[in-house]
Formats: sequence, C-alpha cells, structure tokens
Amino acid sequence: MCLAIPVQVVSIKDSEAEAEIGSVKRRINICLTPEVKVGDYVLLHTGYAINVIDEAEARETLRLLEEIASLSEIH
Repeated sequence: MCLAIPVQVVSIKDSEAEAEIGSVKRRINICLTPEVKVGDYVLLHTGYAINVIDEAEARETLRLLEEIASLSEIH
C-alpha cells in the first residue's frame, strides 16, 4: 500500500516547489500539478505532488495521521 501525505507549498521555481509539513521542508516535483500556487496543499507521493487538495481536507488528513501515530505509540 502506498501513502500520499498533504504538504503545503511555500515557494515555487520552475517544475519544483518547496513544501512544508510541520517544521520539515523539502523540495518536491510539481510537474504533475502545474496549476499549483504558493499556499496550496498538495498530496505528496515519492517526491511528486500528485494532486492539489483543499485546506480543510489537508488539515483533516493530517489530524487523522497524527491520531494514528499517537495510537501506535501507546501499543
């Protein structure tokens, strides 16, 4: 199973962007999402932005991922 995670785009240069999740920033490829703008959330999979998503969906997905991670720490 593969997982894509929501990240927020903080800058764009050509076909790459800098994206942030939490306090972690990394360069990502945006060739599959040419419509992306600074401030947008994208689903990131293996270094590629594969879809632009709305902020509410991104925040809910991140909240659920944090909840899953906290449950795995308990067991």
